[in-house]
Amino acid sequence: MKKEDIIVLPDLRLRQKSSRVHIVTDETLSLIDDMNSAAIDWEDSRPHEISAALAAVQIGRMERVVTVRSELEDKSVREFTALINPQIVKYEGEIISDYEGCLSVSGVYGKVPRYSKIRVKALDIDGNEVRFKAEGFLARVIQHEIDHTNGVVFIDHIRDDKKAFYKLDEKGELQPVDYAKYIENNSILW
Repeated sequence: MKKEDIIVLPDLRLRQKSSRVHIVTDETLSLIDDMNSAAIDWEDSRPHEISAALAAVQIGRMERVVTVRSELEDKSVREFTALINPQIVKYEGEIISDYEGCLSVSGVYGKVPRYSKIRVKALDIDGNEVRFKAEGFLARVIQHEIDHTNGVVFIDHIRDDKKAFYKLDEKGELQPVDYAKYIENNSILW
């Protein structure tokens, strides 16, 4: 798949809950490959951004599958870990607001409050249950992707904070966006 296969707001599928995967099949594995290909193709078109993760809904598949980059700090490592039916079983740590972007919310970033630590339960590609603890940026990424499986997009968490929207400039630096103008030009997102 290519970056053009990634759906963006206002596509209503991004606002729907995804269905559980009952059995990991060859079709599920093919979906994961498609997700990884689309994420890498998207990233290759952007010099200052990394494709940290992707949910199946973002390529129009309403299944509770997410892929998370295995190495979040190094763009040269292009491997992803699939989480099937991921769920957060415990939130821990403190709530921290930090920057997030999304392949399905084109060109805008925002400061989103998230828990700094979570405990996660999911299935791996062999259908085995896995449980793990995630902290920091990884915890943020997983919370963001699980939101996608529930029809929630990151901008939903920052609607009332008028100083929380940003865009990348040509140097890859985040610059504040005028909230009133942004909402006026992008009201379809809400």
